Amino acid sequence: MAMQVGGAEDDMMVEMNTTPLIDVMLVLLIMFIITIPVQTHAVKMNMPVNSASAPPPTPPEIVRIDVDFDGTIGWNGVAVGIGDEARVTLEERFQQIAAMPDQPEVHLRPNKLVEYKVVAMVMASAQRLGVTKIGLVGNEQFL
Repeated sequence: MAMQVGGAEDDMMVEMNTTPLIDVMLVLLIMFIITIPVQTHAVKMNMPVNSASAPPPTPPEIVRIDVDFDGTIGWNGVAVGIGDEARVTLEERFQQIAAMPDQPEVHLRPNKLVEYKVVAMVMASAQRLGVTKIGLVGNEQFL
């Protein structure tokens, strides 16, 4: 019986030596950890500074125009009239509004049953005379 001393050719080690690879990866990991900047968990905000010179903004003036079901036009709760007399009065008031440097907001609130031509007349007069801040209010009734 013979005893084998040393390794046979069939017992060769074919695995790759991963020790240097792991060493290099650990060094790279440490380098990345060192080079990452320290993160602060604070949010930088530019807060407004109190100044005595800036007064608080005033709420805008609002002109409310109501158009009733029969075509009656109201200006801030006061009836202006029906038809051509209402148109003349509205155009005079729209000219006054258009002449102002800071125009008030005009809120047009038509009734659900009013004819469209009355509402269109009010909007057309306002646009023709230079009223720029006009809007329809109460549209939820048409849903």
